[in-house]
Amino acid sequence: MTLEGGPEHAQNEAALTQEERRKYSPLSVKQKSQRGQTALGGCKVDCHLQRSKPKGLLPCSNQDKEMKIEEPRGIGPFYFFGGTNGAEIVCSYCDNRGWRRIYNKHREDLRLKWCETKSLANYSNFREGKHLVYQIPNNKILTTKIGLLSSLRQFERASCKVKCGHARRTLKMEEFIPITFRLDVKDEREVFFSHFAQQEGKTGVKNTESCMWICKPTGLNQGRGIFLLKNQQDVAKLRLKLQSLEDSQANRRTPHCQTQAHIVQRYIQKPLLLNDRKFDVRSYLLIACTAPYMVFFRHGYVRLTCEVYDPSSKNLSAHLTNQYMQKKNPLYSQLKEDTVWSMESFNTYVNDKFQVAKGLPRDWVLGAFAKRMQQIMTQCFFAVKAKLNQRPGFFDLIGCDFMVDEDFKVWLLEMNCNPALHTNCEVLKEVIPRTVVETLDLTLELFNKCRLGKKTFPLASQQDFVLLYNGALEHVCSQRNNRSEFYQKIVDKNHRTEPRRHKDGTEGKKGTGSPPDNPLTEVTATVTLPLHPNTSMDECLKNCQEEDHITSSQTESKQLQCCDCLTATDDGKQPKT
Repeated sequence: MTLEGGPEHAQNEAALTQEERRKYSPLSVKQKSQRGQTALGGCKVDCHLQRSKPKGLLPCSNQDKEMKIEEPRGIGPFYFFGGTNGAEIVCSYCDNRGWRRIYNKHREDLRLKWCETKSLANYSNFREGKHLVYQIPNNKILTTKIGLLSSLRQFERASCKVKCGHARRTLKMEEFIPITFRLDVKDEREVFFSHFAQQEGKTGVKNTESCMWICKPTGLNQGRGIFLLKNQQDVAKLRLKLQSLEDSQANRRTPHCQTQAHIVQRYIQKPLLLNDRKFDVRSYLLIACTAPYMVFFRHGYVRLTCEVYDPSSKNLSAHLTNQYMQKKNPLYSQLKEDTVWSMESFNTYVNDKFQVAKGLPRDWVLGAFAKRMQQIMTQCFFAVKAKLNQRPGFFDLIGCDFMVDEDFKVWLLEMNCNPALHTNCEVLKEVIPRTVVETLDLTLELFNKCRLGKKTFPLASQQDFVLLYNGALEHVCSQRNNRSEFYQKIVDKNHRTEPRRHKDGTEGKKGTGSPPDNPLTEVTATVTLPLHPNTSMDECLKNCQEEDHITSSQTESKQLQCCDCLTATDDGKQPKT
């Protein structure tokens, strides 16, 4: 059972049983006896279970009222943590800074609010520049299957319409996303059914593995609701089920219960294997600040299956690598440490096994592979950049899952909000706490610097995270472009007006210079760069979102070099000057 940390002044008491927890109201409860302390970074912190929900949701008994922890008052700073994922790490971090934990998420005198699930209550009392809130409210446009797919499609259409000055602009979706169809859109799922039938006809019935697809619910994680489509019989069953659900929904007078939308995605048939086992790579995208944007990348770890890979296996744990699925394997307790590798171990394995055989550069994992992940993640961010809720104080840590096939092509599988922060094996004990601590360090440093108007760089807390995008530079360049546009408008206006007459009766002639009283002479004479609409790509994306297609876009837009659209900074530590 994962335990949550609590305020320093609260007495430690033993965890309640599940029956007792169900018995008590959702108000915060003390524990009944002392539990051990958990050490993190040399500092011990008190850990105990707490449950908290808004007041007034459920009545509580006299016994519950007696057990309710009194809310800390005073100067603070205060923090709220809701849930269990990463509780010990986050609470330990806050406690070690001298912050005090509160249990009422509606209080406005807090500094940090970290909730693993999103609700309107998490954002109802949000105050810009005062509160730090984990998870951007509308991050589903990036962290659900359909949300990410729709955002990337819109971005690709907009990119095709906007003329860009750089030679290399964006990746095509087919280069990093397996072929995907939405099953909640009737026309699109009919295209899939037709595509599958044609594909199976070409490959033959005996070779069912070569036309396998994987079906995923859009908003679930940990492998829940996923199933495979291996043949026409599986597809026919799916088709009947979808039709039945659609008919049932149509017959309801009040369709209050919507079914979970699904996508279907081409199964990567020939994945790269590590010791004959399937794997994927968890990396992190940190949006440490949204106003201005500050976006970072960090290496995570490698997740492997317990069993040798067999594409014909009916056991989902042979196809899905996450820990939730692997724990269902009876051999998990014995193989647990070998189901998670560090990126350094992965790099060493590839150097030893594939560098010569595949003609790879040395340290491909930490070099070319890392840059490819950064490029893909940057493109995904740009796809939602204009649509995310941008308010000072929002931040997000997103788990990004990648797979490598036997040709060393990199595929993005999905992006997840509130990624698992459990530390149930040695590699995770090393990676997860460092990731969470640096996430909070960077977020706090940027928050305070922006709030106080201080210079952003250098970032004292930056260690393992790599800078992908610096929105502050774009803001400066946009201001310069706005000034240039202002100057150009004045110049155009001067050209349209009649020539100025001097006191001596002569006319100012074109090419002879401006009169001495014109303060823009020197400035306009040196403006040689073309003027750039600041948000041409963003406007195209908004049009795509509203109309689901671009109606017209003839705007020329050279993206600012400081952004270098979709290419990560080389050194990753500091922005180039």
